[in-house]
Amino acid sequence: MADGYARVSGRPQAVIVHVDVGTQALGQGLHNASVGRAPVFIFAGMCPYTEAGEMTGSRTEYMHWLQEAPDQKAIVRQYCRYTGEIRSGLNAKQAIARALQFASSAPKGPVYLASARETLAEEIEPYSLDQQQWQPIGPGALPADAVNEVAKALVESERPLVITGYSGRDYRCPEQLVALADLVPGLRVHDAGGSDLCFPFSHPASQGFRLSTDDCTRNADMILLLDCDVPWIPSKNPPPKGARIYHIDIDPLNQQIPVSFFPAHGRWKADCYTALDQLVTHILASPLLKILQEAPYQNRKKALVEAHKERLRNIAARCRLGDDESLDASNIGYLLKHILPEPTVFVIEAVTCAQFLSDQLQPDRPGSWINCGATGIGWSNGAALGVKMALDDMLSNNFGKEGSPLPGLVCQVVGDGSFMCAAPSSALWVARKYNIPILTVVLNNGGFKAPRNSTELVYPNGMNKKATDDEMNISFRPSPNYAALAEAASGSSSSKSIKQDADQWMNGVQVDSVGSLKTELSRASNRIQTIGKSMFIEALIP
Repeated sequence: MADGYARVSGRPQAVIVHVDVGTQALGQGLHNASVGRAPVFIFAGMCPYTEAGEMTGSRTEYMHWLQEAPDQKAIVRQYCRYTGEIRSGLNAKQAIARALQFASSAPKGPVYLASARETLAEEIEPYSLDQQQWQPIGPGALPADAVNEVAKALVESERPLVITGYSGRDYRCPEQLVALADLVPGLRVHDAGGSDLCFPFSHPASQGFRLSTDDCTRNADMILLLDCDVPWIPSKNPPPKGARIYHIDIDPLNQQIPVSFFPAHGRWKADCYTALDQLVTHILASPLLKILQEAPYQNRKKALVEAHKERLRNIAARCRLGDDESLDASNIGYLLKHILPEPTVFVIEAVTCAQFLSDQLQPDRPGSWINCGATGIGWSNGAALGVKMALDDMLSNNFGKEGSPLPGLVCQVVGDGSFMCAAPSSALWVARKYNIPILTVVLNNGGFKAPRNSTELVYPNGMNKKATDDEMNISFRPSPNYAALAEAASGSSSSKSIKQDADQWMNGVQVDSVGSLKTELSRASNRIQTIGKSMFIEALIP
């Protein structure tokens, strides 16, 4: 929840856990916040260090001996931007302020502080800090020669390509990237991470979202990487050897990834919004602008428009929309886009279905598509609740990042495998306890499909080709009744009348066709936004 809230608001959120065991329970959530660049402040207690009542806070219970780890901070250190310990109440506020500086400075991420009970019980005189003196690091810019070099390469290349992954976390960036694409006819933009909406799908320059596997990299003669961890898969779709490559990122060396050898002719640590503004301003004020008006560039623009139209036609052709048609990722995405209201924010964790959903949802609005950007499945169960809380708080308290999405319906779309992997009953109960109504759509295809796809990439003609899901141990059949689980975890009655169904906070339903999904989605907006109650749709995919 803290991860989701922080991504939307830009404000670090605090999580408190219980000594070493609570720290370990953070598990893959810590990986997700670290890789996904989400600012989260984590505080944990430590076992008391005195045994016999020498100080206030000394050990008083059995577990105080069992929960003392030799180095508790080591459990999380490699995933955190900063780890520390509060050893005295006299500088507790300084320690917390320093940790928050790290969490809020790019690349943002989790930080961890711990303290023993004796310290927490220490009596001190009240004091305060001037918070204006504890600001995070401000955005960095490109040096002048880099602006000139990259702008010149963009204009002089024949098949320029931008690849991005996180730049849309700053809601101002998509508009600035559109300005660059409009300025350089023929420039294409590819989203390789799907973490945030970085570029509007409807723009002719958009190449859509693929997890670094799109063929647009194969013919590019100039590539500009913007806040991107994995721009392509070297064994699958590398760029031509002669391509000029430039990398602008808040972490251009991927310092927490030991093996990351993506080449670049120029690499700069800079804020993407600032860098894009510099590039657009430079081109508009230089002789390059006149060159871009020449006929070859305008012909490139026309070709790009036609290619985009053809791509949209191919995407539309995938949808089977008759009421009796069975469900798949494409027609589910189409119905979500066309039935739910425009301000809907989609929190997506669909793994093998995510790219098909993106093609159909065709998100345009900054902040309207939020994906984990990391690999710890189950992230969305809590993240979607945090996103909803942040949007509501931004409206009621009048704060938020510039260009923040309008508060509206939050729709979690999650695969059954991901849904099962992060205490779904707890997330559903928390939503009820704190009255956080969202729409959850679980894509139930009966198992983990990703391992089969991954195995085939290594062994395209292996035993896996003929193996059943049960033989590969990736089947979830017999499938849980997720809709019933949602109602039970939210405290709904197991036997209910039609009136009770409307009164209950959670309404869980199963759908198996286009027609039945249409009906339930049409109910969702009114139930969640007008009545303020949650809805859970389990989509059965054959």
